[in-house]
Amino acid sequence: MDRSYSEITPYIRSLAAKSSGNNRIEPEMYLAHDVKRGLRDLDGNGVVTGLTEISKIISKQKQPDGTVRPCEGRLYYRGIDVRDFVNGFWREGRFGFEELTYLLLSSELPTAEELRTFSATVSDYRSLPPSFVRDIIMKASSRDIMNLLSRSVLALYSYDDNPDDISVENVLRQSLQLIAMFPLLAVYGYHAYRHYHLGKTLLIRNPKPWLSTAENILHILRKDGKFTEMEARVLDLALVLHAEHGGGNNSTFTTHVVTSSGTDTYSAVAAALGSLKGPRHGGANVKVVQMFDDMKAHCDTSSDASIREYLIKLLQKEAFDRSGLIYGMGHAVYSVSDPRAEILKDCAAELARENDCEEELALYRRVARLAPEAIAEKRRVYKGVSANVDFYSGLVYRMLRLPNELFTPIFAVARIVGWSAHRIEEIQNNGKIIRPAYLSVKDDRAYTPLKERA
Repeated sequence: MDRSYSEITPYIRSLAAKSSGNNRIEPEMYLAHDVKRGLRDLDGNGVVTGLTEISKIISKQKQPDGTVRPCEGRLYYRGIDVRDFVNGFWREGRFGFEELTYLLLSSELPTAEELRTFSATVSDYRSLPPSFVRDIIMKASSRDIMNLLSRSVLALYSYDDNPDDISVENVLRQSLQLIAMFPLLAVYGYHAYRHYHLGKTLLIRNPKPWLSTAENILHILRKDGKFTEMEARVLDLALVLHAEHGGGNNSTFTTHVVTSSGTDTYSAVAAALGSLKGPRHGGANVKVVQMFDDMKAHCDTSSDASIREYLIKLLQKEAFDRSGLIYGMGHAVYSVSDPRAEILKDCAAELARENDCEEELALYRRVARLAPEAIAEKRRVYKGVSANVDFYSGLVYRMLRLPNELFTPIFAVARIVGWSAHRIEEIQNNGKIIRPAYLSVKDDRAYTPLKERA
């Protein structure tokens, strides 16, 4: 007989009610036991759990009087300020993602010849095993491209003749291959989704070896394969800004935890993808554009008062998805500003002029100004609130005509570089499995024989 594997039966519903009723840990219990909930202190600062040389985030500065105050956010890749790195390749009219990949993996800036050789190596790896598209991507295509990415990465284990070797050389080889393959896995997965779930014409186009990562994404995604130089450069910039953000973000910490068990690269990357998929992490940029669509449908976006009223409704769980969140606002580390958001905002202005989207960008800027005021009024805020990188990346991706389904996968296309660098660092420097402790707050009780239970 036919069976629905998605049905929530009355028994499952009753079992869930019992489970949720018995698993409640009240927030005040964390204070009583001095446990850092979510590895955060009361001010929202992350608990330091490791050391890294890959990137550094600065959001506070020590003052002459000894106090520590929030400051403009700064991000460093291997000791180099991200603003300086971006200005370097942007002024010279070059693409930066391949250069950044070399920097994060090797810890050094490449010479011109080293960059050419490295880019050619990545390009050589930009292909999938024979029949992989047919057997893995086309069969059981997914409505969620992140799900397909995870399955594809795990499937690549079977195509690797040496999948379990965790020497630095072998993991670096696997990392470079995954970095090169991710754009194909994401975009081909999207085309399969369009074909099998939306009834659209199937499009599978081969990448061009002389194009950059950003150019190839647009080339294999678009029906005509065409794009402007500005579009490719802004997408490349977005990849650079999303490639790495310290060891403390959820997906990178996941990479460290899973890597510390000694498992293979494919399992570690699949775990990181599962983390990034969540709307509190990589899925936030999709939520931002959906929130703005809802805002335009339910308020007068030409009026500050109307926008502010809508923002208050968001915080009171009366609008959009009723989550109580203004997506794209606030960050676990930054308070005054997110440097990635500031850089992307400036470049979004150029792209907006090219695509006649200046009115849309103006709305985003108004919300970025009004939202912190609304949050300060309705929330107990321990630190400042500002727009984060997700706030503007969703707008940029929409101006690039990227489908919503690819927003988070494009994040993964970039962040696989950071995950790879952190995986190699973990393999080289730790040697111990990461095993945090949880404190049990359940009272002891006696076992009741089955026949005596009510």
